Amino acid sequence: MSPRRVISHETVVRGAIRYFLEHGTVDVDELAPILAVSRATLYRVAGSRELLLGHVLWALCEIRLDAARRARTVDGIEGVLEVTRHFGAGLADAKGLITFVTTEPELAGRVLSSPTGVVHPRVVAAQKEIFLEAGCGAGPGPAVDLDRLAYLYTRMVEVAAYSELQYPGRPDRGPVEQALRALLTEAWPGG
Repeated sequence: MSPRRVISHETVVRGAIRYFLEHGTVDVDELAPILAVSRATLYRVAGSRELLLGHVLWALCEIRLDAARRARTVDGIEGVLEVTRHFGAGLADAKGLITFVTTEPELAGRVLSSPTGVVHPRVVAAQKEIFLEAGCGAGPGPAVDLDRLAYLYTRMVEVAAYSELQYPGRPDRGPVEQALRALLTEAWPGG
């Protein structure tokens, strides 16, 4: 019996990210030999293909979100919207993500937006942090349920981004930003 190779979850995710960026999906049968592990070992470490894709997409999303947050130049509602614009600006160039969303739309929908998945809850938590970083939700005035607001804001952005990925082109982001601004203005009238 040959010894089993020990591989970390982080190594599996990094390998899956490279594979995803090249192919727009993760094929476990092809990824396992690339990582020099058996398919069974890969599943034992990753959990499932869907879960692995969730970790891959969250890692890529987190990079984009961090860059968008660093690019923010103003505070308040305008700062929150600025982060959203920066985040969405490069989606049209995300070839792997576009391939995934167009070739496996049902799976992509589950992986990206399931409240029990990897991506959506983390994006909601990040959005709450973005509100606070931009100075929304702190200070005088009526208390706002930031968790609920972050959830609703994230859902609105997800719908717009998912539509843009499924139907690439030059989308009109104006109506989406107007709706987001209205949501935030309702929460923070002076924001």
